[in-house]
Amino acid sequence: MVEIPFDIIGFDLDGTLLDTSGDLAAAVNHAITAIGRPAYPPDAIRPFVGKGARVMLERALAASGECTPALLDDRLPVLLDYYQQNLAIHSIPYPGCVAMLDALAARGLKLAICTNKAKRFAIPLMEQIGLSDRFATIIGGDTVGIAKPDPAPIHEMIARAGGGRTAFLGDTINDIAGARNAGIASIAVSFGFLDGPVEDLEADAVIHHFDDLVPMLEGWPA
Repeated sequence: MVEIPFDIIGFDLDGTLLDTSGDLAAAVNHAITAIGRPAYPPDAIRPFVGKGARVMLERALAASGECTPALLDDRLPVLLDYYQQNLAIHSIPYPGCVAMLDALAARGLKLAICTNKAKRFAIPLMEQIGLSDRFATIIGGDTVGIAKPDPAPIHEMIARAGGGRTAFLGDTINDIAGARNAGIASIAVSFGFLDGPVEDLEADAVIHHFDDLVPMLEGWPA
């Protein structure tokens, strides 16, 4: 068996491990249809995701009409409350995700999550999906008081997972820049919530399906 030259594999959550677009769209729609804005289909939400709930809602409001600070402040708690009660209605792991996690764990690698989603959503979401026990740690956007692309949450993820050489997977510039700022290997997934060509993220590598990950890691320079 070919050795994988890493100790920890870290993952972003939304758009990387899980397709959460259905539940995010439902939360956005709950917040905006009450004020007469049109509902969005899940696919239309994807370009709005990646920089937190406030930015997601701001983008959704702006795309459907005017977005003022007062309106954003009024609608955000409505969105967050609804989302907290409906975290895993439509959210699912991406194809090959569970088999990939099993394969990495069988090889003795530690698995970890660093997401910009707040802990009060991220941890219950992973518990409801049934995958939380596979990860050594789940770092939220509020765990250390600052989010990616700052390297601090990724450093905290590595420390809580026991330390060692780490690669990090994500689907947005916050993920890839966060990994770069933390001085670790970055891998972009092309199937997530991209807002442009995956090559623009300038990750160290790109995968198009989770079936590709283990072979890629096996071929990574030691």
